[in-house]
Amino acid sequence: MTIQKITPFLWYSREAEEAAAFYADIFPDSHVVRVTAVPSAGSTEIVEFVLFGQPFIAMSAGRLDPFNHSISLMVNCDDQAALDRYWNALLEGGGSPEECGWLRDRFGVSWQIVPADLVEMMADPDPEKARRVADAMLKMVKFDIAALKAAYSGTAD
Repeated sequence: MTIQKITPFLWYSREAEEAAAFYADIFPDSHVVRVTAVPSAGSTEIVEFVLFGQPFIAMSAGRLDPFNHSISLMVNCDDQAALDRYWNALLEGGGSPEECGWLRDRFGVSWQIVPADLVEMMADPDPEKARRVADAMLKMVKFDIAALKAAYSGTAD
């Protein structure tokens, strides 16, 4: 695994290896690289893994602070089929859906499963287009790409 200048690091109470394997099964170009036990630190283990080619490190080291919405992982989806697939897979085993394309997986990690062009639509220089997209987005839990594009183009009901 190539060392990056910035690598996301996730602290789990005890399930870092399970979480990394769960994520690697969901996303293409993903795998667990290595699990390293830290014997001098009890049951601590370091898990190196890759999601969509992006390196991550996770640690199982007992309770510290729970995951919260201050940090989330955003997955940009090119179509509704990908969005539905990732949404459903990450909810498997006890995750919970949240508003505006957010969900919390069974490990407590917050994810945003979004259309790849959502940010561009919301940043459109035409404030009316941006407002319509934002208004539509705020009414959704899981995103409906066709409905967001219809709002953007002004053809929504």
